Amino acid sequence: MLVKTKAIVISSLKFQEKSLIVKCFTHSSGLKSYFVRNAFSGRKVNQKIAYFQPLSILEIEAVHKNKGTLENFKEIKLSTPFQTIHSDIYKSTMVLFLSEVLYHSIHEEEKNEPLFDFLETALLWLDHHDEIANFHLILLLEVTKYLGFYPDILNIDMPFFEMREGNFTPFIGVDTLTEHQTSLFRKLINLKFDNNEKVFHVLERQIILKILMDYYRFHLDGFRNPKSLEVLKEVFS
Repeated sequence: MLVKTKAIVISSLKFQEKSLIVKCFTHSSGLKSYFVRNAFSGRKVNQKIAYFQPLSILEIEAVHKNKGTLENFKEIKLSTPFQTIHSDIYKSTMVLFLSEVLYHSIHEEEKNEPLFDFLETALLWLDHHDEIANFHLILLLEVTKYLGFYPDILNIDMPFFEMREGNFTPFIGVDTLTEHQTSLFRKLINLKFDNNEKVFHVLERQIILKILMDYYRFHLDGFRNPKSLEVLKEVFS
């Protein structure tokens, strides 16, 4: 079946000497993997590789056989070329980390248009703003809305957050955050991308990031911390 759709690059893996296996989150079909033959040969090598940087937004025409095997591109172009994301060390480190989180979080080969639309809007916001210290934290929390485990905020003023149940509680337990951790998490829930970026200091952001990674592990089978997590901490320390 010939499909035209937007796609966000989740990962790319070199195959043998000249080819790539690229995993994309597509607007029309959810997660798909593509074989890119001779990506490292020919006159347009740099252009080809540029397409497949982490979280690039593409417009593709592809043949989808839908048999669980690798699909093939027919046409491909950048939907909206990023101006800063891949040239700014902070932004590029952030999108590398986020692409790894999404790699371990999105597994279904079925469309999730609201999640795609949110990610596209968020990435374009990142590309055009400079105050981005909390961007990855807000995005990771917002993504849980589309994956089905956003925190229940009915009793958000309660002193503890229960990680396994995903709600706020007056009782401390095995899987609850401390009052301080809960306070930071509550503050994150109330943040938007364009809020004041001085809300957290460095150590607080690291605490919140650990909370989010733990929360993902509680709710996603097989989730593990991205390899780029330590690089992210180092760059933003």
